[in-house]
Amino acid sequence: MAPTLAPDLDALTTPLAWAGPDGAIAGGNQSFSRWLGVSARRLVGWPLAELDGGDGRLVAALARMDADSAPLRIRRVRLQYPDAAERFADLWLTAMGEGWLLEAHPVDEFPGDDPALLLPAALSASLKGLAHELRNPLAGLKGAAQLLGRRIDDAESRELVALIDDEVARLGGLLDQLLVPSPPRPHAALNIHAVLERVLRLAENDAGWAVRLVRDYDPSLPEFAGDADRLVQAVWNLARNAIEAGAGTVTLRTRAEHGLRIGDVAHPIALRLEIVDDGHGVPDELAERVFLPLVSGRAEGSGLGLALAQQVAREHRGSLAYRSRPGHTVFTLLLPMPAASADTTGAAA
Repeated sequence: MAPTLAPDLDALTTPLAWAGPDGAIAGGNQSFSRWLGVSARRLVGWPLAELDGGDGRLVAALARMDADSAPLRIRRVRLQYPDAAERFADLWLTAMGEGWLLEAHPVDEFPGDDPALLLPAALSASLKGLAHELRNPLAGLKGAAQLLGRRIDDAESRELVALIDDEVARLGGLLDQLLVPSPPRPHAALNIHAVLERVLRLAENDAGWAVRLVRDYDPSLPEFAGDADRLVQAVWNLARNAIEAGAGTVTLRTRAEHGLRIGDVAHPIALRLEIVDDGHGVPDELAERVFLPLVSGRAEGSGLGLALAQQVAREHRGSLAYRSRPGHTVFTLLLPMPAASADTTGAAA
């Protein structure tokens, strides 16, 4: 008999399809149909093995699995339905009763071997569940902040309430992205120092007087296109890591770099943003793996902050690197800026 699934699985954003003992697709959730570009009605009855895009790995996996087999992961498989565009995904194939459950985690056609781009399926599902559960407490925090804002009249308290409200909104956006992934927002003009001031405000409220926060800005830097919320998220993760590494001083430094190469691309001008701290440094045993998901030097750490910061750098066609020794750690975020900014910056300098 074909596997039966809980009705709420249709609301999951992870593409899922299931097949009966004859190997024909018995159903799929809406995410699977949308991702594959085929209506659910057309998919029903189609042989699951015939979604194999040509290398035969899905066919071979179905042939060797039985009811007692452990779930099987197949990396970077090409899937295709007639008259539909090909799709690429990491697949999890699970035996269910006398049928199969296929779970697809879409990837680019040539994602490379960078583990930072891939999270295990179990972690992805857990994050979605956590995101769903956090929405109600966040709504409560937002309502409480709004009520508090009506009862205070001094400027400093209002600023703190506004910070709470902004961060609740940012967290809500992150949760929405986990639950219902959408294309990245178009980049808009931003001032990097406004981003850093928001990070410093968060750091001041997190660390209090325990950490000295230093601004070392280049005031001649022009605006450039980016996602301010994502950059706040990335830089705040880096600053918080410094605080949690026992830093007494954290410095945020900005400079313009001319004729800089990021990866294989040369840029007339780029932003060099450095987060410098005097904490314990990156442990030697983590030096080669520090940007991988789930790698942390602290027992209570999630190991996701640096992986996320690196992803934000990539979203802006930039890079993130570091150098570290005890007492001096520097994380360097390089972001390309429009070529037209080169003349503006040079004139200002």
